[in-house]
Amino acid sequence: MAVVNRNNYHDEQNMQNIIKMRAILETLPPFCKTFFRGIEEYTSARTRLAYAYDLRLFFEYLHEQNAICAKMEIKDFPITLLDQLTRLDIEEYLEYMSLYQKDGKDITNAERGKSRKLAALRSFYNYFYQMEFIQNNPASLVPMPKLHEKEIIRLEPNEVAMLLNQAEDGTKLTKKELEYHKKTKLRDVALLTLLLGTGIRVSECVGLDMNDVNFDVCGIKIRRKGGYEAVIYFGDEVETALLDYLEQRTHIIPMEGHENALFLSLQNRRMTVRSVENLVKKYASRVTTLKKITPHKLRSTYGTALYQESGDIYLVADVLGHKDVNTTRKHYAAQEDERRRKAAQYVRLREK
Repeated sequence: MAVVNRNNYHDEQNMQNIIKMRAILETLPPFCKTFFRGIEEYTSARTRLAYAYDLRLFFEYLHEQNAICAKMEIKDFPITLLDQLTRLDIEEYLEYMSLYQKDGKDITNAERGKSRKLAALRSFYNYFYQMEFIQNNPASLVPMPKLHEKEIIRLEPNEVAMLLNQAEDGTKLTKKELEYHKKTKLRDVALLTLLLGTGIRVSECVGLDMNDVNFDVCGIKIRRKGGYEAVIYFGDEVETALLDYLEQRTHIIPMEGHENALFLSLQNRRMTVRSVENLVKKYASRVTTLKKITPHKLRSTYGTALYQESGDIYLVADVLGHKDVNTTRKHYAAQEDERRRKAAQYVRLREK
């Protein structure tokens, strides 16, 4: 039997996602297990878990809203049910997803939420259709919701400086927050400087171990989406902030199982994605009330700065870990348009 490194954050997350997905599968029709086995090789555990949640919603909707399905338990649904459903059934499901109640709460889905749910259904139907388990593929007939481009929210250079200053001195924090700030200042500055200075994802940040930082080359080894490893390099400001924090970190005794974690909580456990989100929100709310700043917005801030300085969209895509450069270009189209406008002023046809 293989020995699993219990301290590896990403392996732990994968294991938890697999366990959660198996629990959901126990509530779904048996043929769903065939689908998840079929897509295991080319999808992450996180993606399969998201599909499992969406498929559960779909079958719950059918059980509650469809007269035929209401007569059966969800676990008893036969695979022939997929052939009986029509394009209209799926369109009505997506419309229902706009607003529904679950556990006494109103839940809404805008175009992006519905798009993800349709993508899960399309993948589900495509698998069984291609394997010739079913004769019809109504999910493929439903057009994807049109997604409107969202404006990129980022911090301006002066706001970046204000954010880091706030993490350093905490002048606008409450008395209670200041008590914690004394203990976490070096960690907070290092974490924010790292996010702003490398553009890594929050999951990549909390997954960092002590030995993932190499000051000889000024690089960090991260685990990207999809599971592959990459080395991202950092500058002097990040190096200084990390060294200051690591001097304090060496005197902290972590909880068992968290010995390797780079960033620790006040409970001396590896920081979670949620705790980093709360940290960013705490400091950013003192800098701007007009923008909702999240760790992902710090990533956008870095990407914008890198593109403005380099003008190299392929470099930005590579550093940010975008597999498709068109994803990057879509996010920074506004900057490209601004550069094209400036191009009109570069060439002089006649001297004035």
